Amino acid sequence: MTSWYALQVRGRYEDRIASRLDGQGYEWFLPKYQVRRKWSDRMQSVNIPLFAGYLFCRFDPQQRRPIVMTPGVLSIVGIAKEPVPIVDEEIFALQAVVKSGSSTEPCSFLKQGDKVRVEYGPLRGVEGILVGLRGQNRVIVSVTLLQRSVAVDVQMEWLSAVAGNEGPQWLSPRFTAGPVPLRSTPIL
Repeated sequence: MTSWYALQVRGRYEDRIASRLDGQGYEWFLPKYQVRRKWSDRMQSVNIPLFAGYLFCRFDPQQRRPIVMTPGVLSIVGIAKEPVPIVDEEIFALQAVVKSGSSTEPCSFLKQGDKVRVEYGPLRGVEGILVGLRGQNRVIVSVTLLQRSVAVDVQMEWLSAVAGNEGPQWLSPRFTAGPVPLRSTPIL
């Protein structure tokens, strides 16, 4: 049975590794966002990975050897020697965010906050955490296993609360600086 897994890969080689996985017939996903970079003579917009050093790949964990043997793949993110699959809804949400064309950027992983569902527009069906950043309404879509998140701009009237919220905890969210280090040795 195939599931989505996070691959820890060599930094700045995400595109090359995705191409290698594609050549081997694997389904992969490398979400990106656009930033403006300044060179000595010009400004240029470039697309860079939302999760630097990671990409997502769908495969059968019993047949993972070709994945970890792919040059540039450091490990499959997991606990101990077992790869841990990414929840399908989290991959769906990330894919919807990328397809929407909305302004995105990486942000700190949130552990607390009110969960919302986008009811209208290109992100319809996506669930995340509502926060306000720089005077705009944003939904935070997270990949729990990596403890990484993506912020996307939304219109407030598109949102509805998800059942089970514990109240307005998002007023004082706690942030973490990055992912908790998981075992990063190759899982064969």
